[in-house]
Amino acid sequence: MTVIRPFRALRPRPEFAGAVAAPPYDVLSREEAKALAAGNPLSFLHVEKSEIDLDPYPPADEGEIYRLARENLLGLVRDGVLVRDERECFYIYRETMGGHAQYGIVCTVAVKAYEEGIVKIHELTRADKERERTLHVEAVNAHTGPVFIAYRRRGDLDAAVARLTAKTPQYDFTADDGVAHTVWVVDDEQEKADLQALLGRVGDLYIADGHHRAAAAVAAARKRRGAGAPAPEGGEFFLAVLFPHDQLRILAYNRVVRDLHGLTVEGFLRRVGEGFLVSPDAEAHTPRRPHEFGLYVGGRWYRLLASAGGDPDDPVQSLDVTILQERLLRPILGIGDPRTDERIDFVGGIRGFRELERLVDAGGFAAAFSLFPTSLEELMAVADAGRIMPPKSTWFEPKLRSGLFVHLLD
Repeated sequence: MTVIRPFRALRPRPEFAGAVAAPPYDVLSREEAKALAAGNPLSFLHVEKSEIDLDPYPPADEGEIYRLARENLLGLVRDGVLVRDERECFYIYRETMGGHAQYGIVCTVAVKAYEEGIVKIHELTRADKERERTLHVEAVNAHTGPVFIAYRRRGDLDAAVARLTAKTPQYDFTADDGVAHTVWVVDDEQEKADLQALLGRVGDLYIADGHHRAAAAVAAARKRRGAGAPAPEGGEFFLAVLFPHDQLRILAYNRVVRDLHGLTVEGFLRRVGEGFLVSPDAEAHTPRRPHEFGLYVGGRWYRLLASAGGDPDDPVQSLDVTILQERLLRPILGIGDPRTDERIDFVGGIRGFRELERLVDAGGFAAAFSLFPTSLEELMAVADAGRIMPPKSTWFEPKLRSGLFVHLLD
């Protein structure tokens, strides 16, 4: 089975790349996306989050969202903004954020590799979100957002990428958030063959971000198979960007809770002190090591140190997100299922600790928790064991931009 292969990307002309490229659809609310795309008809948010162009919203027929996404994609093609490559290619995609750079290989990955466990997951998907993305794939007949995948670093692949990126890039622009995006096209037949041979030896692939995109691609492929009609070969592969694990950066995924479950601040701190060493500390907003947490409540920061780490032989129980959930959020605050409980919300580490303070001080939340980031090694250990992480365990930064590569199914 061919697991990884090149493809003919539908992508922007170089002069339009910066205007087209947009944040992933799932990190922005409709209001945020609408504001970001205002005045920019080329923004790929008009495709990935087409509801920003519907007013009133929501529409009486949800199908209108997906029909508009297809119409907007076809409009970018019709206007010559997006053009499809004549030949199958690989692409090298570098993201630079501050002093951090990561080099990904843009390709397609076999749906069967997902079904057979070569592509490994570490979190569950929500049925409603998976359904929405599947309808989007079917309507636009394309994968419009890549799945963010990690593989265990290989020196030979690093060397090949270094050689390929010594050439002149096709895209090189800096987005409004300060992240630089650079793309090289690999269209030489020998270079493609050499790269594909190296990629054939990377072994297991780990979804870092984009579980819903991957699940939707698989669901769409299965629906096509079940329809009995010959399925296009493109539908049996999904769009992905593959990164060596040691280049990826995970930030914390912090928590805020709306109330203290009937406790006063003093009573809450006493309960927390039964399982954690609690000490007031103005610098506690940034945990320094695993099993250490920051707590912001009553206008003050406290440093929490777990009295004992989780089971080191259990890749899930040893995670800080599990320790916080099972020793504090569940028994003290009564938050049994963070995936469904509306009393808890999640804040990506990129927003900083000031956002946690702002949310609590504004009165919408009673307390905030900052965590030490999960590591890539922990993520891979959970996936290798066939286990699932608690929800919102990882926040990858920088995010992949949508719109630079589209994988057409036909």
